[in-house]
Order: sequence, then C-alpha cells, then structure tokens
Amino acid sequence: MTRWARPAKIAFVGSHGIRKTTAAHAFAGTIQRAGRSVEYGREVVRDNPLGINEGATGEAQLWVLVSQIRQELELAPKAEVLVTDRGVVDNFAYYLRACAMRDRFDVEPLIRAWSTTYDLVVRLTPDIALRPDGTRSTSDAFRDEIEAILDDLLPRLVRPDRLVTISASAVTDTYDWWPLAERLAAIIGEPLLAEGVAVHRRSRRPPRRPTTGRTAEPDAAPNPQLGLGLEPEC
Repeated sequence: MTRWARPAKIAFVGSHGIRKTTAAHAFAGTIQRAGRSVEYGREVVRDNPLGINEGATGEAQLWVLVSQIRQELELAPKAEVLVTDRGVVDNFAYYLRACAMRDRFDVEPLIRAWSTTYDLVVRLTPDIALRPDGTRSTSDAFRDEIEAILDDLLPRLVRPDRLVTISASAVTDTYDWWPLAERLAAIIGEPLLAEGVAVHRRSRRPPRRPTTGRTAEPDAAPNPQLGLGLEPEC
C-alpha cells in the first residue's frame, strides 16, 4: 500500500462536555475504513497530577500544554493520520483562564507556532447540556468562560480555511464524517482511499478506537485490540 507522503494531523477542540471524544473516535474510524493508518491522541488533562476544572492553576494548565505537544510529537510520525482529542488551542484557553488572562509563562509564541501544525481544527460548539461524569466540571458558567476565550483565540491562531465548526448536537451515530476525511486528504494532496479499498462511507458496526501509542492499520480484518472503549466525554 502506498502511504501518504507526509502524515496529517486533525484536532477536535472546544470546551468540555461537547462530544469531542465521540467525534474524534468516529473520525478515526472513518480514516481506518478508507484504508489509512491512524493514531489517536487521547485527552491528556485526565492524567494531570496537578488538578483540573475551575480550580486548576497556571502550572497545572502549563503541564497540560507541554504534555499535549509531547504526545503529538511522539504519535504523529507513526501513522498517516493523527487524530487528537483536544489540541494546543483549546488547552491554551484553559491556561489563560487559570492565569487570569495573563500569559504568566510566555507560552503564546510556542502556541501560535504549534497551531500551524494542524492540517484541520474541528471546533465542537456547546448546544447540549453538561452531564456529570465524575471528573469534569458541570458549571455552565465555567464552560461559557472557556468558549468566550476560544471565540477570541481561534481566529488569531487558526487559518479560516483550516477551521471547521460543528454543533455538538450534530455528533450522533449517523453523522457522516467522510466529507471531512476527504477535505483532510485534499489538504495533504493525497487520495483518501487506499489502493484496493472499496468505497463505503459508513460501517455497519461502531468504529474501532485506535489504541494510543499503537499504529492502527487499515480495516482489513477484525482486531480485538482496537475496541471502541469510549472514555467519559470531556
């Protein structure tokens, strides 16, 4: 199989509780069904030892930013497509909020440069209610604060032709991710479908989740290691 000349990277971003994880998993499954290898970057904030949600400090959110970049550096070379649950843009919004809108550690130049490494950024917007998952905040005010910061940041950090906006309520089992996958392939200048792969926009079974740190090979045969296994939505 002829691989893409370079790997592509797509980030699903936004505040918490808006089906980013669900969307990222489903999109990764679409890439697999096209016969392309894919890596999945899970949301790093859940591993944060310094605290999350409204009480997070600037140091805690700095840990998240550095961990996000480290994860992407490690995973991007391993497959044709890297799909990330969050990116530096939305994590930067949480960082600014934790720092009272002051860039205490002068990270904006890094964030601005790293934002250009995403071929596509998909923003999920919050038109659904927050649901408790035992981890993330259920405060509407907190989520609204993050969304307001993103409203300001995204136009400054992401080119308009690389930004896609989707309502959270649209992310259902029937949402067709194929056009977005075609758009990503077009940006790379490569065909979406791998050689010998038949066209099928949706699978009859739930898409299988690529395991973090392991390259998910094309959908040729069932692989029990790639079960969907959705984590709680953030």
